Amino acid sequence: MMLIAPTYRSVEGAYLTLLQLASNNAEHHIAARGNEAREVIGVSFRLPDPRQRLPYLATRKANPVFQFAEALWYLAGRRDLEMIGYYAPSMRSSSLDGITLGGSAYGYTLFNPADGDTASPFDRVLELLRTETDSKRGYLPVFSASALAVSDNPDMACLAGLHLLARGRHLHMVCNMRANDLDCGLLSDVFSFTMIQEYAAVQLGLELGTYTHFIGSAHINDRNAERVMKVLDETDTRRRPQRFPFPAMSAETTPATITRVLEHEELLRTNKARYSADDIAALNVDAYWQEAILLFEVYRQIKHDQTEAVSRDVLDALHPGLRWLLKYKWVACATPEDQR
Repeated sequence: MMLIAPTYRSVEGAYLTLLQLASNNAEHHIAARGNEAREVIGVSFRLPDPRQRLPYLATRKANPVFQFAEALWYLAGRRDLEMIGYYAPSMRSSSLDGITLGGSAYGYTLFNPADGDTASPFDRVLELLRTETDSKRGYLPVFSASALAVSDNPDMACLAGLHLLARGRHLHMVCNMRANDLDCGLLSDVFSFTMIQEYAAVQLGLELGTYTHFIGSAHINDRNAERVMKVLDETDTRRRPQRFPFPAMSAETTPATITRVLEHEELLRTNKARYSADDIAALNVDAYWQEAILLFEVYRQIKHDQTEAVSRDVLDALHPGLRWLLKYKWVACATPEDQR
């Protein structure tokens, strides 16, 4: 009998199953670095359609602005706090110098040349997969043994590595995590890693294959147990899950696309620009990536304008799934119809 990871239609199903497992059937109670948590060792799941990377759970209040920002931060090979700290101020506590991040800046490891090389590990793997059919060598290591030598390291990579496998005109990915915080980290990790997978597939001209996620230590911190129970209670009482299929990444996406999107992100983050939906539609960025810029404009209005109601034209231009998530994350994104 062949054993494979359990399969779920979207990340939401895997997330809920793992929350239930760690909440009700934890194998261990641990206190690593002072964080008490319930833990299950060695779990996995598979997504046949990695584009279904968003959880539509009102109680969870997932933040698609941060998720797109983090994915782009990775794809650009960055490690600066200036950008990512704007969307997630809590990440500043993991920095040794207050300027950059270390192990958690996965993109810096993946998309920049290693010492002594002239191409990034990501580009090396793409080159391999273009030339060697059915290669098993397309592995992108992230966790470094050198991190173990840093005493009291506040930012050791949770991601061990990503394995890209081109099979039958599809690009599959296997992700290996040394540890995953199921409530806080899992959702953003799966979002970003499946975005990297889809980006790689576009560069190779392949269709998007399956995504498989393995976790060594799957855990829920005790301090988040109450929120986890609220999320699980919601799924017990709702009549039917929300369904918002997400579109495919544009086939024209290149590194230059990521650069252009981040140029607009910086303008909005620093409040040097403000965009209407029509402004964004006229940018030299395709419709898929315009969604990210719309999200960054939403956050600019919340953060800089401190608006009580985000511009209706910007909200209406968003993919309906993103709009649904925003209305539960911020009151300013709820329409008068939502508030009734």
